[in-house]
Amino acid sequence: MLKSALKSLTVAAMLAGSAMSAVAADYTLRATANSNENDEDYDGLIVFKNYVEAASNGAIEVELFIGTQLCSNGSECLQGVADGSIDIVIQTSGGTAGVFPFVQVLDLPYLMSDDRVAEAVLANGSSFVRKLQQMTKDRSGGAVRLMTVGNTGGWRNFANTQRRIQGPADMDGLKIRTVVADLPQELVKALGASPTPIPWPELFTSFQTGVVEGSKNGITDIMSMKFPEAGLQYVTLDGHAYMGALWFMNNERFMSMPEDMRRVILDGFYQLQQATFASPKRKSIQAYEEFVAGGGDLYVPTPEEKAAFKEAAAPVYDWFKANIDGGEEIFESLTAAVGEAEAQINEVYVEELN
Repeated sequence: MLKSALKSLTVAAMLAGSAMSAVAADYTLRATANSNENDEDYDGLIVFKNYVEAASNGAIEVELFIGTQLCSNGSECLQGVADGSIDIVIQTSGGTAGVFPFVQVLDLPYLMSDDRVAEAVLANGSSFVRKLQQMTKDRSGGAVRLMTVGNTGGWRNFANTQRRIQGPADMDGLKIRTVVADLPQELVKALGASPTPIPWPELFTSFQTGVVEGSKNGITDIMSMKFPEAGLQYVTLDGHAYMGALWFMNNERFMSMPEDMRRVILDGFYQLQQATFASPKRKSIQAYEEFVAGGGDLYVPTPEEKAAFKEAAAPVYDWFKANIDGGEEIFESLTAAVGEAEAQINEVYVEELN
């Protein structure tokens, strides 16, 4: 009897799903990510799509475009969102910097110490995220809306082909690949290395030929791109920047929907954010194991060494505040939010450790 009941429930669920898919959606959202199906961005979009379509009872359909089908770079993608040809897009801070330079605050080194702090600071509704959202809306003339900030790849760490890096002195003279954005280049210079902008698709060959000797990436990117095969054998877990993922939506499109559907969209982005927070944690375990198994050198700096990195990188904070439009405003917002998060977390420690 139990088997029969389960079979009836399964058939009923399938029929319900078929009925929902047969009903034409009232709203269709075009969402894109310039990544692939092994990426955290894709994980987030799958969670978003399934949540939104189910919670709206099929009133909203989400179409996914993975790769460069709709746009090929940050400026082009954000322009697509602004003009409405794209409804939703994910961008890194580096990809966004040309349009919204202030988002590079997420790349400032050594301000957020771990996942617990970062996830509290980036929680929807936090003072820092509200500030980012308001600045995005203001700078875009109300065309672009920042929906949430997730993660794409864990933490940025220094990796190289030459030697173990235990402190800033070990960075001296290394040619480190960066994106074209100013801030990561300023960071590399502050630590005594030479910033070398290289397009991502050319990085493997650049390691092989010695055009660059290092990079600042997460371990999942390093392993998915097979960089150890190109000679990248040293990774230092300095965790200088949380790899924030900025999810944007066309504001007119969002506001044209009734309030109950807008609520579904907001809840969908919450679900997406949680998925992207979790995904890199799980994927990085295997990536680190594979790196070490292949002969890679994985080094964890001591607290004193970590403090030396932060001290050496301090001039970047002043550069950011002086050279980025809105830089001081967003820097103060981030550091205040970090302070609040750390205080709250420490209070929890006090309560739970006793």
